[in-house]
Amino acid sequence: MPEEPKETEWSSVDENNKRKLEFIEDVTKNADDVQKRVLAEILSRNAHVEYLQRHGLNGKSDRDNFKKIMPVITYEDILPDITRIANGDVSPILCSEPITEFLTSSGTSGGERKMMPTIEEELERRSLLYSLLMPVMSQFVPGLDKGKGMYFLFIKCESKTPCGLPARPVLTSYYKSSQFKDRPFDPYTNYTSPNETILCPDSYQSMYSQMLCGLCQNEEVLRVGAVFASGFIRAIRFLEKHWTLVCHDIRTGTLNSSLITDPSVRDAVMQILRPNPSLADFIESECRKESWEGIITRLWPNTKYIDVIVTGTMSQYIPTLDYYSNGLPLVCTMYASSECYFGVNLDPLCKPSDVSYTLIPTMAYFEFLPVHRDNVKSLCEKEQEELVDLVDVKLGEEYELVVTTYSGLYRYRVGDILRVAGFKNNAPQFNFVCRKNVILSIDSDKTDEVELQNAVKNAINCHLKPFNTRLTEYTSYADTTTIPGHYVLYWEINGSFISIPPSVFEDCCLTMEESLDSVYRQHRAFEAIGPLEIKIVENGTFDKLMDYAISLGASINQYKTPRCVKFAPIVELLNSRVMSSFFSPKCPKYSPGLKQWNNIIG
Repeated sequence: MPEEPKETEWSSVDENNKRKLEFIEDVTKNADDVQKRVLAEILSRNAHVEYLQRHGLNGKSDRDNFKKIMPVITYEDILPDITRIANGDVSPILCSEPITEFLTSSGTSGGERKMMPTIEEELERRSLLYSLLMPVMSQFVPGLDKGKGMYFLFIKCESKTPCGLPARPVLTSYYKSSQFKDRPFDPYTNYTSPNETILCPDSYQSMYSQMLCGLCQNEEVLRVGAVFASGFIRAIRFLEKHWTLVCHDIRTGTLNSSLITDPSVRDAVMQILRPNPSLADFIESECRKESWEGIITRLWPNTKYIDVIVTGTMSQYIPTLDYYSNGLPLVCTMYASSECYFGVNLDPLCKPSDVSYTLIPTMAYFEFLPVHRDNVKSLCEKEQEELVDLVDVKLGEEYELVVTTYSGLYRYRVGDILRVAGFKNNAPQFNFVCRKNVILSIDSDKTDEVELQNAVKNAINCHLKPFNTRLTEYTSYADTTTIPGHYVLYWEINGSFISIPPSVFEDCCLTMEESLDSVYRQHRAFEAIGPLEIKIVENGTFDKLMDYAISLGASINQYKTPRCVKFAPIVELLNSRVMSSFFSPKCPKYSPGLKQWNNIIG
């Protein structure tokens, strides 16, 4: 049985890459055996935990009994157990190992973040997946070990549960871990940004210092990126606003004390920053040009690719990235979530539309719930069907991912819809299709139809009722032509809206934002999402929308107004009939910290 490679100091990068590629080859060839071992290991370790005992598994660790006895669950099913752990119950409820922290998911439940339990050893598992990325990339782009990556990486707000356990996003957990901070040299994590700039909690200071360091080392940069496409574009737009300040610091070799106040950040940056008038002149000449087309390859001329997630809702940013980079390859390297790290892209230079991920069988035990699309294109589960094992999925079919993890999730529905694109040996490769039920997303926010409908209802009830005005119909659109992107709501109302003060519609915008979940509100507070916009359209607009859909072949009997639109001609139709638009006048309330626990566990 293949074992995970140990993280030792190899004598050379090539030898390290070879061993990691051999590991991928071994675990994909023996995928089903590895999966059986992983499940048996998880169940034997946790044989006496309360959750498994409650369901009658009684120490049995074989796959057949597991499938017969254990239910397929969602977050709500284990929320009572999560609540107990968060409140300080240290008995083995979900896992025999101590829960060391909760990873807050960007998915939501009841308007708040989900909390995924995790254990100390999961950090090693995540580190393993990261260690596979450079060996894979080096097969396609040689020489990456000869330079650095300019990645814009940030920590986000965290809180503590009532018993004191940290609750934070998975990447914040990883960046704050010793596995990241004390990592041995690895070409993949050889960044232009010092650790201190990444770990700075002030997002402005972090962005400014990372951009400054990236420009100071511009000739060494071979790849650029961020986690999401939206985050990288924000960095470029940040440079558009602040390049004069950056040029001053590079020209003089000094750091503006009013901008960078964090002592550890200042010290780290000053290890890199030196007076360089010629570099400052070069940056200034490029940034002064009227067009910023190709600015990435102009400022960082040795860049070979952009490493960002552009699958799913992030695909909307591809044209903007192409514009800024002169069409550099867009690389999606890995697939991960708060619940578990899943797999890697073994063909990283493929087109964004062809990206597929090979699930690494050692990461967790994977099962798949078949899904199908009915004739109005909504996702429906075939609940009567058995879950399918990793090696038994069928080419071209779509499935919802279900995981059993080392840290206490058993047959947990992740909510991601995947399509089988091919196979690496006996391990399937998956396209990411979508996040189940999500209709709007700008960054890592995920708003579903029910949340949106509730937000609209609250706005109407609070602000439009006194004017005897009725909302006839509405739809929405994630507008990424602005940076940051923002939600747009198209409203058709009965009668005239002219007699209604503009402040009323602005209040409607704010009420809708206040009604959305904490992930959305946090992103608004940190300017990752722009103010929500309401566009009032002419009466009859949604009749025109239906006519257009029917002209394309939709059935008039089955047609219903889409609550979110993406198709460019439909967006153009709606925009052509806009009479007025209004924006949220301020950020919605967002209070990180213990206060949110009243909503989650109270």
